[in-house]
Amino acid sequence: MAWQLVVPLMAGVAMGVFGNAAGDEAALADRGTWTDVVVVRMDDSGTNQCDLRMVDGRELAHSLSEGDGCNDWVSKGDLLSVRYDPEGVASSMDDPGSSSYGGFLGTLFVMAVMMGTWGGVRQSRWDREYGGA
Repeated sequence: MAWQLVVPLMAGVAMGVFGNAAGDEAALADRGTWTDVVVVRMDDSGTNQCDLRMVDGRELAHSLSEGDGCNDWVSKGDLLSVRYDPEGVASSMDDPGSSSYGGFLGTLFVMAVMMGTWGGVRQSRWDREYGGA
């Protein structure tokens, strides 16, 4: 019976981790502005990381990670369009092709509820059959 707790617990942990990223995505949707940037440096030694600057030459404190648009095809000098928060409240950057976490988080929530309900019903039946003996 304890194995039924594994799915809801793991789904809860995943919802916490990916929920944080979804919160950053929502903050960027509200506060972010689109701008064109130039890739100053592309580090592909592990997970790709691109250092950026504005087209007009101003430095940009944010960098772009692989999941947010710094893909393998990006190289130094490339022009990218990204959304970022100029005030720095939202902690990440985004490119137009990144995906949403809504469907994934919804699926995790449904799995956690279904497994939790199934485990609760089974435990209740088990208690009725063996609890009074």
